[in-house]
Amino acid sequence: MTMGDNKNQMLQHNQVFDVSVNMPPQGGSKCYDDDGRLKRTGTVWTASAHIITAVIGSGVLSLAWAIAQLGWVAGPAVMFLFSLVTYYTSTLLSACYRSNDPDTGKRNYTYMDAVQSNLGGAKVKICGYVQYLNLFGVAIGYTIASSISMMAIKRSNCFHKSGGKDPCLVNSNPYMIAFGIAEIIFSQIPDFDQLWWLSIVAAVMSFTYSTIGLALGIAKVAETGTIMGSMTGISIGTVTETQKMWRSFQALGDIAFAYSYSLILIEIQDTVRSPPSEAKTMKKATIISVAVTTLFYMLCGCMGYAAFGDLSPGNLLTGFGFYNPYWLLDIANAAIVVHLVGAYQVYCQPLFAFVEKAAARKYPESEFISREIKIPVPGLGHCNLNLFRLVWRTAFVIVTTVISMLLPFFNDVVGLLGALGFWPLTVYFPVEMYIVQKRIPKWSTRWLCLQILSVACLIITIAAAAGSIAGVISDLKTYKPFKTSY
Repeated sequence: MTMGDNKNQMLQHNQVFDVSVNMPPQGGSKCYDDDGRLKRTGTVWTASAHIITAVIGSGVLSLAWAIAQLGWVAGPAVMFLFSLVTYYTSTLLSACYRSNDPDTGKRNYTYMDAVQSNLGGAKVKICGYVQYLNLFGVAIGYTIASSISMMAIKRSNCFHKSGGKDPCLVNSNPYMIAFGIAEIIFSQIPDFDQLWWLSIVAAVMSFTYSTIGLALGIAKVAETGTIMGSMTGISIGTVTETQKMWRSFQALGDIAFAYSYSLILIEIQDTVRSPPSEAKTMKKATIISVAVTTLFYMLCGCMGYAAFGDLSPGNLLTGFGFYNPYWLLDIANAAIVVHLVGAYQVYCQPLFAFVEKAAARKYPESEFISREIKIPVPGLGHCNLNLFRLVWRTAFVIVTTVISMLLPFFNDVVGLLGALGFWPLTVYFPVEMYIVQKRIPKWSTRWLCLQILSVACLIITIAAAAGSIAGVISDLKTYKPFKTSY
């Protein structure tokens, strides 16, 4: 979140919140681009691969549940609609990579750079706060998702041993604490987000569990010979009319979460060579990647719904629609955990770095903040320990873990994250920046159409957020803090 989840895998040379420093132009050089940086070598295909890698994450696991709430007509239609909106607003955003001229204008290296160049003022701060909130929420969502997958491995083995006779109830807290401890250790690595292999591992893992989920859905339909589900989704009786409404709204958030990648689009664009202009290349890459992603999502979501109908689980691989083959489920859930351990760091490292840089600027004389202590490690030389980094990052992980233990509701959290990030980051800021960049006159037909799109998406976001909050409130009625079992 993704938790569509390896969305920031490509942030290998940029910090999300920093406004980049311009480098002196070295035009005409064979080794350097017009901004003095080494020649970019990215193509349509590398950009498409980056986007697909970034988008397809654990958000895909909730799509069968989302389609189950909406039905065979509205479910795929809403997914297709979100793909169109994502494609269109992505093309608007890619037009803002360069300020003024699409071929020779000043480059904006990050999403925040683009907001700073085009909108400036208070909107930059608002954009920053939305990103902080989103990243904080993603950390909570990943903790919940990974603990559910760890418990699913334990439960599937238990079901296999007992032949399905034992209910195999498992408490989620030890698994969340274990994930938290792992993240505390990994978060002490100062430049974890610069490790190039992380993107490859995350990509392999996300495709592994997504493909297993798809294959199990196809196998289930083939085994039963029937396609489950209805035109209008989950039936009244299975849920009340009010529940149906809230769950339908929440499904919108789940689908929005699965698609959102706007936060890293500018970073991906910054890897693309020119000519042709980066915006043209990204337009083609966006068409390819959104088409591939939509096809994959349609297959995963629709096959999951076809297999389980109204009973489609909130998380396809842990909701125990499938019990066998248990070893395949274990592989899929282990892949989710490995992916999320790394993805948590990729998402949180920019936030860690931002706070640490801000603290260093405010208290430049403080040894607690600036001093690096060298600790010898046998066979590996030495590692640098910074006390402020140790205390702040550990406190952050502890807070997200405790909140996860208090609110361990995967679907509701995914829906809420999707809702919070979708309108501001995917629609509002790209639309506003595009209007400024292209100097579109106020009240012109084009200006009105863009504002209508923005308002319509805001309404969807509010509905999705309301549905997810209603889901959390409903879950809390039967929930005891720190005593969640599955």
